[in-house]
Parts: sequence; structure tokens; C-alpha cells
Amino acid sequence: IKTLATVWTACSLFRALLSASLQLARIQTDSIVEMLRELYPDLRFEIVAMSTTGDKILDTALSKIGEKSLFTKELENALERNEVDLVVHSLKDLPTSLPPGFTIGAVCKRENPLDAVVFHPKNCGKTLSLLPEKSVIGTSSLRRAAQLKKKFPQLEFRDIRGNLNTRLKKLDEKEDFSAIILAAAGLKRMGWENRIGQLLSPEDCLYAVGQGALAVEVRAKDQEILNMVSALHDVDTVLCCIAERAFMKRLEGGCSVPVAVNTMLKDGQLYLTGAVYSLDGSDSLKETMQTSVNYPQRNEDGPNDDVQHVGITAKNVPGQAQEAAENLGVELASLLLSKGAKHILSVARQLNDAR
Repeated sequence: IKTLATVWTACSLFRALLSASLQLARIQTDSIVEMLRELYPDLRFEIVAMSTTGDKILDTALSKIGEKSLFTKELENALERNEVDLVVHSLKDLPTSLPPGFTIGAVCKRENPLDAVVFHPKNCGKTLSLLPEKSVIGTSSLRRAAQLKKKFPQLEFRDIRGNLNTRLKKLDEKEDFSAIILAAAGLKRMGWENRIGQLLSPEDCLYAVGQGALAVEVRAKDQEILNMVSALHDVDTVLCCIAERAFMKRLEGGCSVPVAVNTMLKDGQLYLTGAVYSLDGSDSLKETMQTSVNYPQRNEDGPNDDVQHVGITAKNVPGQAQEAAENLGVELASLLLSKGAKHILSVARQLNDAR
């Protein structure tokens, strides 16, 4: 389910479409609208719901569905027809290359990007390492399964689909799963932090590219809307996510292969850890690189003001810092490719397709 917000002024009509599913969609929509209201108190917002193809396919693992465009195509069609003016997504749902005419006009401050374990009530107080042998863990993410299979070989991992409400209901009301793995950010936004039994550190499980961040997609040529939403950019999140998305793009990764990251920005240095895995986690490559992103913002108008970096337009973030972040992601991916990442991902993709 995707959510549409319509914005009025005395002389202008803006429509904004925000993406996620069911209750979480509304919460994410409301958070964006509230930020825009604080910045532009004279604007009014109307929220409307829209479903996408990806939202409707609930009996198939995400890795088997295909391209992420299943979650975005209908929304971008509405943008293209000027039926809406902006779309809010979970950034991890957006492909690293957007269709021509679209851009990510804002990347908001990131929520906790880590993965979380939610346990069946009978396992309350336990951790993954304390679960009985052969306990079944639910996740539709190849990335999570690959890492956790290697770390917890005594556990079994099975697909589980549906929105957050549906997956928690499957966990609580049946005996099929001992625990499920979810993004901590979604649980927090839903107000369900108390269900988190264990946070998985990057040592346990690197997270997905863009996980925890909300993105606002707009028409690339619509300067009025682009200028309006650009105030929502969080500089640190933008730079981390540019590096992550560049890493993913260079690897030609997606939800059908296990690719994972961890980023940290400290004292002007951006650190990116990236990894690729076989489906069972037995084969993997993992490296860390860093670069300086400590560049001043230039107040120069010019033809490159709206340059995109892996689909993101961030005029209020220093261009040199964005370039450095993108180059970091590309260089780290190239390093892994030189060590055999292409073979690992190719085999993973073939095995996933054959499942």
C-alpha cells in the first residue's frame, strides 16, 4: 500500500505519494508530512492510499519476485502523469538506477539500520544462540539468511512474507517459527520496540543498502518540488547511502543476491564495510574502506547543481563529498570483484532462480 499526500497553497497544488505498506505506510507518510508542515506551515496535505504489484504478492519470497520496480512502477506512473508530486519510499526498496525523469529529492535522517530478532512468546528472554537446535527462524531476506546460517548453523531458516502485522501474527499465533528477523527501524516506527528481543550487531549481520532511511522521489525537472523537499536531506545519511548504493550498483546486486553493508561517518571520514555471500553463507567476501568527505559547501549556481549520485539529488550537500562517497562505494565493490565476488553472486543468483 502506498500513500498519497496532496499539498495545497493559495496559488499552488502539490500532490505527494508516499510508499510502504498498510499501517507502516501511514506512519511513514505522517512523519514526512509533519516535517514538511513544520518547514512550510502554509501548505495543506491530503493523504490517499495506493497499492502496488509488489504489495499484493504475499505468498512469494522477495528474492523470487524479481525487480524492485514491482514496488515503485505504479507510483512513478502517477508521478509521470502529474497525478502526484512526490513519493516517499523506504530507501532500501528503491533500485540504484531510477527511470529517466525521476530523482530522489530527499533522504531523511536514518533510523537504526540494524536487523532485529522478534521471538515467539515461548522464547521470550532468549537470544538466537540460546534457541534449541533445529529452531526455525523466519526471514524472506537472502542477505539475512546467508549471514545467520553461517553464524548459527544449528538453526533453520525459512521464508516468511507479508507486512509487519502479518508476519508478527504468523509468529505469535502459530508454532511454525521460533523467531523472525525484521528491520529494527520498522518496528520502532510502529511503536513495537518492546518486541525486539535481540539487536543484531554488524558483527552478527550486516544490513541492507539504505535500510532505515526514508527517501522522497520526485520529478527530476520539477524545481519547485525539488527545492521544497531538499530541506529534508540529512547530510550524514545522504553520504552513507550514496556510498552504499554505489557499492550495490557496481556489484549489480539486488534483493535476489546476498549483498550487505555497514557505514559509519566519524570526524569527516566515511567508513564503508561491504560483503557478498553465497546463499548458505559458506562462501563470502568482506572488506572495509574509508575516504574523507570533509568538504565545504560551495554556493555556486551552475549546470551541475542537480547532478545525481546513484539516483540522489542533494543540492544542499557538498558535491565533492557526494563524489567521494560514490567513489568509495565503487572502489570497494571493485575490490570485491577483483577477489571473486562476481562468481559468488552469479552462483547465488542461479541457485535462487532454481529454488
